[in-house]
Amino acid sequence: QRQAFGGGLVQAGGFLRLSCAASGRTISGYGMGWFRQAPGKERETVSAISWNGGNTYYADSVKGRFTISRDNAKSTVHLQMNSLKAEDTAVYYCAARRTPGLTTTPQAYHYWGQGTQVTVSS
Repeated sequence: QRQAFGGGLVQAGGFLRLSCAASGRTISGYGMGWFRQAPGKERETVSAISWNGGNTYYADSVKGRFTISRDNAKSTVHLQMNSLKAEDTAVYYCAARRTPGLTTTPQAYHYWGQGTQVTVSS
């Protein structure tokens, strides 16, 4: 099971660091992604990373503010979120796919963790 945590309430301009831990399972060889869903909106891809961190993707809306990273030895993936904006408010999910490459399509991911709420007050 993959569990995302680290969300919370923060003022605009602040920062949060989300983490995703795979309990009892390795993430080596898995492409990983972060997604978010705001009320009344579709789930969107925020960031993704290939199995060794060699390739990364960021949505235009978060480029320059968010950084994805992974530690395969610890089976964790992180999303450092800086300069947060009110429009970043959403439930954030981490997900894994059984292939090592990078993909931005949510439907391509096989395993989803429970989300963590991020609320940015303006």
